[in-house]
Amino acid sequence: MKFGLHTGPQNCTFDELRRLWDMADESGLWWASVWDHFYPAQTAAEGDCFEAVATHAALAAHTSNVRVGCLVYCAAYRNPAILANVAATLDHLSGGRAELGLGAGWSEEEFRAYGIPFERPGVRLEQLDEAATIVKGLLGNERTTFEGSHFSVTDAMCNPKMVQPDPRLWIGVMGERALRIAAEHADGWNVPFLDPDTWGARNRLLSEHAETAGRDPGAIMRSVNVGLAIAPTEDEAAAKRSRLDEQFGPAADFIAMGTLLGTPAQAVDRIGEYQEAGADLVVVALRAPFDVEGFALFLDEVVPAFSS
Repeated sequence: MKFGLHTGPQNCTFDELRRLWDMADESGLWWASVWDHFYPAQTAAEGDCFEAVATHAALAAHTSNVRVGCLVYCAAYRNPAILANVAATLDHLSGGRAELGLGAGWSEEEFRAYGIPFERPGVRLEQLDEAATIVKGLLGNERTTFEGSHFSVTDAMCNPKMVQPDPRLWIGVMGERALRIAAEHADGWNVPFLDPDTWGARNRLLSEHAETAGRDPGAIMRSVNVGLAIAPTEDEAAAKRSRLDEQFGPAADFIAMGTLLGTPAQAVDRIGEYQEAGADLVVVALRAPFDVEGFALFLDEVVPAFSS
């Protein structure tokens, strides 16, 4: 089992982000990531939110050990050929630690505010499919030509190539059609805030689609983002549960189903359920106000339980 940190770069400072990145980098976690939003996610849009590419670059430059990713870049926000160049540059910046994630996007408010057409779900999935094809082509081939309904490249190059010889493309999706796209393209799959049973059902469906597509299901790394509300005692942890309302707004009840709640021992048991369901990587997703003490407790008492 691998572990990671996912920091939502909203309503915070870079000093606060760097503190968490340092904790992840120095503790031996495998992964650290950011997200791709223009407005704060799931809360009032009037707050602050740092841009994803620049924040991803800051993460890559500030750390030395963790894999550095974005879960996930919205396929409609940037031309995928440009995003492939971003990934290659980040890989050189980080010494071969970059991880690239793609998703279809969901924040209608962001799309419309920035003049990006918010298409129906099927069209956004077409954009994701085409973007994944182009990114993998540019990162893996000397030249790529692709003519799609939404994106096209002609005899295109992306140089220099990434430092790592076999870069992963992560796809963050959970729906039936979306999982078919992940089964075809993904080297890693991520979905946030699902309980172990629901996550496991999606995971099994991904494997079925991979077999149908002629791929080895074992070639796709499986991950889940979970919230964090742990404390030394159950009473203290219950108080932290109330903070989810502040962080996630109306989505707090849904988020709670995919959150590590309770004592460190209870968090260990919950992670064990994800492990039994097939998870290779569990990523703790934090957003401001950051629970630094809870994250330290996670590093000190939860992660070591899976080290043997």
